[in-house]
Amino acid sequence: MAPTVLTAGHVNWDVTLRLDRLPEADGESMIRTQRQSGGGSAANVAAALAGLEVDTGLIGSVGDDDNGLLARHDLESAGVSLSGLRVVEGAETAVKYLLVDDDGEVSILGNDGVNEAVRPADLEPERIRAADHVHLTSQRPETAAAIADIATATGATVSFDPGRRFGDREYDETLAVADVLFVTEHEAAALADVDADLSDDRLVVTTAGGDGATVRTPDGTATHPGFDIEPVDTAGAGDAFAAGFLATRLAGGDIETALEYANACGALTASRDGARNAPTAAEVDAFLADRS
Repeated sequence: MAPTVLTAGHVNWDVTLRLDRLPEADGESMIRTQRQSGGGSAANVAAALAGLEVDTGLIGSVGDDDNGLLARHDLESAGVSLSGLRVVEGAETAVKYLLVDDDGEVSILGNDGVNEAVRPADLEPERIRAADHVHLTSQRPETAAAIADIATATGATVSFDPGRRFGDREYDETLAVADVLFVTEHEAAALADVDADLSDDRLVVTTAGGDGATVRTPDGTATHPGFDIEPVDTAGAGDAFAAGFLATRLAGGDIETALEYANACGALTASRDGARNAPTAAEVDAFLADRS
């Protein structure tokens, strides 16, 4: 039986503005193009996993506004089960404005909306217990910890991507039980600053954008240099990377294979416009075959 993955965290609606340059104080930038799509790290990973033919569900929250309806339809079209998605009446869905320059670099503006409405009391333990793996992203620390506790009690594995706001929140309980930790180089520095316990019994995956990624394992370190691509939009590339890594590992792949596959997923996403453009399994296979 194929593994089932449950992601938990933010579900947003994204507005991507491609600019001639990122704006500076008292300056002006021109908008080249504008597009909208679903976003939020948990939702992005769920959609990417579904595209890689992994049975995937989601715990998160949206408002009952137009943007929430669009976000739900986008996820359903991607093949993600929304039975764990809470729709909050009278609330606004979180909207993020992604500013993308000609080099594919991204700055983000946004409001939190109602994307952290799920609290421990709102969780359905049976839904969590049915998953083989749980992937946690930025959300209320107490909610992430509660989900992780339920998952580990039933023998499921747990991965965690704390996100950009990690330094502002206390995720000690979740970090303590995570089997796989995904961080950027900046987030790895933040972990060191707070003396987080990154003991050697877990995988710590550190991404470096176009320079690939490194995985620290109990037996040593593995590195993949990434792929040389022309970046268009790096938003969502890290989520696609996480999905590729998890899909490969859950299918029994070794660390080196998982790193290569994950970097291929990230590279393909970064070479396209928008955060919700993770590749399908067939596209990743073709990309890797061209480079073998």
